[in-house]
Amino acid sequence: MSDEMPDPSDQAAEEPYAPAGPAPLGVARELTGHGPVDAHLERLAEVDHLPADGHLEVYEDVHRGLRAELTSLDAHPAPRPYDNRS
Repeated sequence: MSDEMPDPSDQAAEEPYAPAGPAPLGVARELTGHGPVDAHLERLAEVDHLPADGHLEVYEDVHRGLRAELTSLDAHPAPRPYDNRS
């Protein structure tokens, strides 16, 4: 066993820092029961395999799709059960 301190110049010879690759966040996505919405939400799983600079495109696409689904619901509202009272 040596009492010598490690030479700092030895550390410079090591490989430079490399960031870790993409890793899943482990966020659970639950189905809503509305097929088109669920399809958009499932697309979010793609970001688990993309570097951070690829996330924005997926998030914006999912946002556009969800907004379009909401807009279509406003254009064709479901009939209310109490509208058919006699």
